[in-house]
Formats: sequence, C-alpha cells, structure tokens
Amino acid sequence: MTATAGGPGSWSENILEYFLRNNLITTEDGAEIIWYHAANHKAQLNEALKSTAHMIEADVLLPSDGSEYSQPIMAHPPETNSDNTLQEWLTAVIKSNKGIKLDFKSLAAVEPSMMLLESVKRHLKRPVWINADILPGPNGNSRVVDAKPFIDMVTSFFPDVTFSLGWTTGWHPEKVNEGYSWTMVKEMEYICKELKQPVTFPVRAALVRQSCSQLLWLLKKSNRYSLTIWTGKNDNYSIEDLLCIRDHFDKKQVFYDILEPQNHEFKQAIGVKVNL
Repeated sequence: MTATAGGPGSWSENILEYFLRNNLITTEDGAEIIWYHAANHKAQLNEALKSTAHMIEADVLLPSDGSEYSQPIMAHPPETNSDNTLQEWLTAVIKSNKGIKLDFKSLAAVEPSMMLLESVKRHLKRPVWINADILPGPNGNSRVVDAKPFIDMVTSFFPDVTFSLGWTTGWHPEKVNEGYSWTMVKEMEYICKELKQPVTFPVRAALVRQSCSQLLWLLKKSNRYSLTIWTGKNDNYSIEDLLCIRDHFDKKQVFYDILEPQNHEFKQAIGVKVNL
C-alpha cells in the first residue's frame, strides 16, 4: 500500500503539512515540531496549551476502581488516578490549534475513548495520533496491547486517524543494550503493510543507533511510515546518537519527542531554533 496522508484538516494529515499550512513551522523538517510530553494532569495540560508546543502527548487509562461506568482518565502507570478525565482534556484541547497524541496502555480504555473522540470530531480539524505498544521490543517486559483488536477498534470509529505503533522496551545502564532486531521490524511491517493510514513508529533514542539498518529498511517499505524518537528519563545516550539518525534518515520522516537538556543541545547542533 502506498496511500499517503489525509487531506487538510483530517486526522491523518501529515503534521508537517498541517503546521506549515498554519505558518507554525518554516520547513518540512520533523525536528521543527515541538512536543509536550505527558500533559495528563490539569496543571500540565494548561502549561502545554500555553506553550509553543505543536503536539501534545497524553496517556489514557480507565481508573483503578474498575467500575463498569468508569470514564477514561489521563494518567501514566504506575499512577491510576487523575484530576483530569479524557472528556475534560478534550474540551480544553479543542480550543487550541495543537495536534494531539493519545497513548493507550490497555485495550479496555480504547472503545470509551473513541466514543468521546467521536463526540468532538467536528471540532478537531487537526492531526490526531493514537498510540499503543503492540509488540515486545528490546528488553521489553511491559504487557503489549493486542494489535488486531486495537487497530480494528480505532479504525471502526476513525478510518482517517494516524497510528503510532511501537514496541515495549527497556534500557539498562549496566549492560550492553541491543537495538530493534530484524524479527521485530519485520513483525511490525507485517502488521502495518495492510493498513491505509499513516503510521509512525515510536523508537527509543538510546536503542536507535544500533538499529539503523533495521529502521531504514522499515521506513523504506512505505511513504506512510515515519519514526518518532523518544527518551526514557534515565536513559544514557549522546547527541551524536541523534545526529547519526539525522544523517541517515529523511528529515521529513523523523520526529523528536525528547527530554531536556538533550533536546536543546540537539536542536542547537542542527540549527533549529528553540522557542522556550
């Protein structure tokens, strides 16, 4: 399949095209996109909405009380409670022009969340990314979200969404950390090749340099594919690792949702202006 991203205002519109069209970035370069990560609680969400971030990322789960009528809330495990429901979160976000990425750690939260998204769809004329880790990856020991029911549930509501499909991963400071193997990327391609939507693959910065061949192979399989580089809070990786990615991959196909201080240092090194 070689379908491209959706048209203006659709949830599958390429984020570079969307933010260029709205004069919020200047070139087709994924490094220009500014992310706000884990905008779950109301304080973080308000900060994200006031910030220069283009894309707001947040985590959705069902609260720990397990009630049949539970509403999805915004929290990242191990937290299981929040001062923010998905409904409140969406009500705040639709007043902005920011793109959104919603991260699901379990299948249970997906259907009630899609129903809430459906109720605000006409107000969300911007990129919407739906994320889950669907395959075990390097050192991954978290539970994966079952790929087929996840993808089927999301597409039954929104055929024009952008998928963000990743691997569970771990990183250990005391040992050699292997990257994404050929088996891992081939499994992912097997799942994604039948999809019509754009797909971004979230990959861990500390594991990318040792996986360049595999990830290049994966991106060459479709013009619908991209990478989103992310970082664990205590991961040890260098700016050189990021520059290596920069040198080997198409700038239009890689986004960088990375933490400070590396984010600032990386953008300085490549000449991308940092708005604080």
